[in-house]
Amino acid sequence: MSDFAAVLWDLDGTIVDTEPLWVAAETELAERHHKIWTIEDALQLVGSDLLDSGEWIRERLGLTMSAVEIVDFLVERVVVGLSAHVPWRPGAVELVRDLAEVGVPQALVTMSYTAIAQPIAERLPFAAVVTGDIVPRGKPHPDPYLMAAEQLGVDPADCLAIEDSPTGAASANAAGCHVLVVPHMVTVPPAPRRTTVPTLEDLTAADFRTLRVNNSR
Repeated sequence: MSDFAAVLWDLDGTIVDTEPLWVAAETELAERHHKIWTIEDALQLVGSDLLDSGEWIRERLGLTMSAVEIVDFLVERVVVGLSAHVPWRPGAVELVRDLAEVGVPQALVTMSYTAIAQPIAERLPFAAVVTGDIVPRGKPHPDPYLMAAEQLGVDPADCLAIEDSPTGAASANAAGCHVLVVPHMVTVPPAPRRTTVPTLEDLTAADFRTLRVNNSR
């Protein structure tokens, strides 16, 4: 598998299609306060630290709730939605398991809180899990990916991160990782140390031996 020491996975929109659940929760929150929430509003938050998102929502909707209260509301709704059905993204589970079979260390690196991430992580062979409620600074800061690499005992510069958002890709690049971009709901611009594929479907560990990532800085 190429020269990558580990693969670090984003969750929302990359492994599981949680974005519709987040949008529904945000819309419900807005409607409860007789406010209007649009898909354009929701797309502004894809991949972001939850408390940053909570503060943005508070200001956007003019709410008296704190950012923490807003995040708690949203997380509870998403947890309920995932307990009913997990909408896996095409090819993600298969690729995680294929990488595990050939001995590649993997970590889950998400801004979702433990209540959302842990039930997903328990179904897959991750050696480390980093969530938004345990890092000092969330994406786009490098902290989440630096923490994941440290937990795996590898150099982040030797890691491949798999991401679907500009915020997440920026976080991984800032940590020194190469990034495999799999766009979903938002466009991720090209940048050094990034390559883009349309889907993870039918991608295997063997394909990583020929993966070409732009290494220029």
